[in-house]
Amino acid sequence: MNTVRTRFAPSPTGFMHVGNLRTALYAWLLARSDKGSFVLRIEDTDQNRYVEGAVDIIYSTLKQAGIDHDEGPDNGGEYGPYIQSERKALYKEYAEKLVELGGAYYCFCEKCEEEIEPGEEENHEFSDGRCPGHCDELSACEVREKLAAGTPYVIRQRIDRSGSTKFNDTVFGEIEIENKVLDDQILLKQDGMPTYNFANVIDDHLMGITHVVRGCEYLSSTPKYNLLYQAFGWEIPTYVHLPLIMGKDAEGNVSKLSKRHGSVSFENLVEEGFLPEAIVNYIAFLGWNPKSDREIFSLAELAEAFSLAGLNKAPAVFDYTKLRWMNSEHLKMMAPEKFASIAKPFAGISGTVLESKWPVLAELLRSRIETLAEIPEKIAFFHQLPEFGPDMYNNKKSKCNPEVAKAVLEELIPEFAELDEFNADSVNPIIEGYAAAHEVKLGQPMWAVRISLSGLPATPGGPAEIMAVLGKEESMRRLNAGLAKLG
Repeated sequence: MNTVRTRFAPSPTGFMHVGNLRTALYAWLLARSDKGSFVLRIEDTDQNRYVEGAVDIIYSTLKQAGIDHDEGPDNGGEYGPYIQSERKALYKEYAEKLVELGGAYYCFCEKCEEEIEPGEEENHEFSDGRCPGHCDELSACEVREKLAAGTPYVIRQRIDRSGSTKFNDTVFGEIEIENKVLDDQILLKQDGMPTYNFANVIDDHLMGITHVVRGCEYLSSTPKYNLLYQAFGWEIPTYVHLPLIMGKDAEGNVSKLSKRHGSVSFENLVEEGFLPEAIVNYIAFLGWNPKSDREIFSLAELAEAFSLAGLNKAPAVFDYTKLRWMNSEHLKMMAPEKFASIAKPFAGISGTVLESKWPVLAELLRSRIETLAEIPEKIAFFHQLPEFGPDMYNNKKSKCNPEVAKAVLEELIPEFAELDEFNADSVNPIIEGYAAAHEVKLGQPMWAVRISLSGLPATPGGPAEIMAVLGKEESMRRLNAGLAKLG
């Protein structure tokens, strides 16, 4: 059995969509799970759609996601170059060879540059799928004359529209498409650049790609690819077409994932406070499952668990709620030092009094947030105590109300004032002692103190942790202010 070789071949047209990242991830997982090779190839045949800096985004995204490549533009390999625009002469050679083999023909029609985009179908003026001028009927002599005269041309695939083309897909099973619905797609443009549909076949063969992993939108184009393989006499690779990724709007309507559903790029999700490893973990489940109840995986663990048998053909719905939960689980597992480091830029505390207390504050946050972007809101009360009234002290569960809270604070404030250090070891015994002495649940004095310190019903950490971050002077100021609100 041949060693598995997969590839990821993105177009440098902007940000990395989660669908593209999933393709890269599955191709990488397939290669790694079989101890094979993973190739990165930049498909920039459509120069009109090229976006400056997009290649850097591809490199950056893959690096952050932990998806390394064995061969590519930056690290080379025996099948390079790995940027299609640098392989231009090679495509012309193979297009002309295909003409000789009878699998393609020269098209001299004036309107023949309606190029196909990756994942899209070509639009033709004629419903029969042939070139407008039926150049496939030109004699060899007529073709030579036009070439000698310098008449502009493209090279189109010659499709035999009799019968049908069958192929097996790992996910969707046997697919059969009647050849009469296929069009004579353009393979080589007038400028000598190939179309995506031609270049990907040539490159996949020459680079020894054994498994082609891509979105299911390419299913309808696959018969044309197979006819190219057959015309050259090449072995057809194993196809792994992935299901669509859908998005759900506020009304519950499901449609193909787009910006209207929320962030759809890896870059934006990271900016919104999602961990790269959590994004990768979640994307892995958009069309695959490990045949178990387990959901939290590292990238290395995904590579061990991955198998093609776990792929589904049903569309997957991108659930931002589930992603937030998964992100929170990864945050909880993170080492405190690492969390403090990656979370600090989101906190916005540089140059403030909280900066020196950040390690303590970070540990309070790690298990209490779903995304890093929540941090500023979670710690805002440390910067400035929000306005609140006596009613905030009401809490049925803790059996607390303004009158009870007043009694609690009047007794505890003098004891807190005698402390030299404010930390859990010094503060908690005082609060616990009050509860024991008055035979009430600990939640009652906790609530009264928490509200005075934060003005909020929920905080990262309890009263002792909050006081440790605020320090004695600010803690006492807030406690006394809270007591003053109670008359």
